[in-house]
This record gives sequence, structure tokens and C-alpha cells, in this order.
Amino acid sequence: MRLTLHTDYGLRVLIFLAAKKGESATIPEIAGAYGISRGHLMKVVNELGRLGYVTTTRGRNGGITLGKPAGTIRVGDVVRRTEENLALVECFSQSAEAGCRIDGACRLKGALAEALGAFLGVLDGYTIEDIVKGRSAPLLERLRLVRALGS
Repeated sequence: MRLTLHTDYGLRVLIFLAAKKGESATIPEIAGAYGISRGHLMKVVNELGRLGYVTTTRGRNGGITLGKPAGTIRVGDVVRRTEENLALVECFSQSAEAGCRIDGACRLKGALAEALGAFLGVLDGYTIEDIVKGRSAPLLERLRLVRALGS
């Protein structure tokens, strides 16, 4: 399975904000740190805001902060809510045109559904806080935001 860039960038934004420990960040700051498109990142941040994962404040002193504690943001939930389509194969689709000729006689769909459930189940065992715990300073250093942090 491969996650979309949208989900990847969403997770990166959440990790960045969690590493900053409550300090706000800007889209240019995050985009520059990761070397990604500001335009694409704006769409991602907008979606994360709509989902309640981040809070955005406009204006001169505006910025982006986590919308809830990092310890309550489950990675599996973020993936479920930001991925447009978790259908691993065509037969997962609800579309009538996508019907499979061997559906009902084949066990692949069930095996893949089980695998997807296991994948998401593992991600459900991690929060954004778990991802950055004790790693805030190294994360920020790698993103060239060296500061005196007591991670």
C-alpha cells in the first residue's frame, strides 16, 4: 500500500507542529523545512483544519497549531480521514462498473481487507506524540530549525 502525498504531507505537518511543542508555525516555514510546495501544503492544512487536527489563525501574528493534543491524534485515524480511497484493489470499490467476475468465489478480497485492517490497526497504536516523543530537538535540527529545546 502506498499513501498519497496528501496524507504524507498531513502527517508531516502534524509531526512538525508537535515537535514545536505548542508554538505556531506558518505554511512557508513548514514548506521550506520539508522542501515541498506551498500551494499543495495550503490544501493539506485546510483539510487538517476542517478535520480538527490543526487550528489556523490568519493575520500578521497568525499561524498553525495543533487543534488537539498530539497524544490524542492517532496516526491510523489521520490516514483513514485523509486518504481519498483505501481500496487496495478494484473489487473493494462500491462502483457497479468495477464488479469483479470472480467476486464471491475468490478469497483475495477478504485477505486484502484483513491486511488493510492490520495495517491501520498498527497505525492506530501510535499517536503523533509517540512519533515525536523525545525526538523534538533532533527533528527540528534535521528540518534546520535549530533551537534550544529541552525535548
